[in-house]
Amino acid sequence: MASISDGYFKTELETRRRRLTSAIETSPTAEITSLLAEVDSALERLAVGTFGICETCHDTVEFDRLTADPLIRFCLDHLSTKERRALEQDVEMAASIQRSLLPPAEIRSSGWHFHYRYKPAGVVSGDYCDVIQSSNGDGAVVFLLGDVTGKGLSASMLMAHLHAMFRSLIPLERPIAHVLGLANRLFCESTISGLYATLVCGRVRQNGDVEIGSAGHPPVWVVGGMNAKSIDATGLPLGMFSSATYTTETLRLEPAQSLVLYTDGISESRDAHGIEYGERRLREFVESQCHLNPVEFSAAFLNDLQTHSADGQPADDLTLMVIRRLDS
Repeated sequence: MASISDGYFKTELETRRRRLTSAIETSPTAEITSLLAEVDSALERLAVGTFGICETCHDTVEFDRLTADPLIRFCLDHLSTKERRALEQDVEMAASIQRSLLPPAEIRSSGWHFHYRYKPAGVVSGDYCDVIQSSNGDGAVVFLLGDVTGKGLSASMLMAHLHAMFRSLIPLERPIAHVLGLANRLFCESTISGLYATLVCGRVRQNGDVEIGSAGHPPVWVVGGMNAKSIDATGLPLGMFSSATYTTETLRLEPAQSLVLYTDGISESRDAHGIEYGERRLREFVESQCHLNPVEFSAAFLNDLQTHSADGQPADDLTLMVIRRLDS
């Protein structure tokens, strides 16, 4: 088990122990006593260096499962049938909850057309996207698209964490750079060391103005007209350094111009020979197909990506968002 996570697990287990001890003092039950014994056993394993090691095969337990439940003692290969089915039900529930956090796939608001495609590589995803309309009547709309480290359940938990943070921060109506700074500090203080998220956050207004900031995310493409323009990262990924600061870019889109956002599961998708889809092919596509509306563009884009990958199973989560300014 990587030492970078030992402090987190020790703190988590000690917190559970204090709560269980307090519960036993006020309302002792066999279940609470049993849980306390499990926590003590996990702390002992942590002290002797066997925490996170399967007690049957002595291989490492899957990291995302261990972060979700630090009391587990067996890897997936050595779960009982009952335990395996319980885990499958948990994953299915996590997937259902995650889908409920996503915005409608298509939104038209304040002269803008938003559309996204969200394709997890597995049952759950570490990609994050949201569209949040202003509640103060000014017609502004905030869009977000991001990607957290890791895969599986642990990544989906971080995705839900991002969703909750930004749903709380956006109504404050602060500048995008300020929102990113607050989110970064919160993310640093509430996650395991070594975990981070890349993310684009922007705000569009009815007159075509766009304010956009990127926390270490792949470029955002502005398309329509003669050429495509890329907007690069304006700061570090969220969660790397609590003192990180962020800047934004401002621009005005004309009617029929679009923003194209994506996670690196798209640009890093590989064909049968290991060749990435890459930024060059991505730029050529967005330049040649910018006349399509967001729904048509997304379908054509993912079809081109599938052609490149020879219909192979994606190795990473894929998310694409297209935002088009409509004619007045």
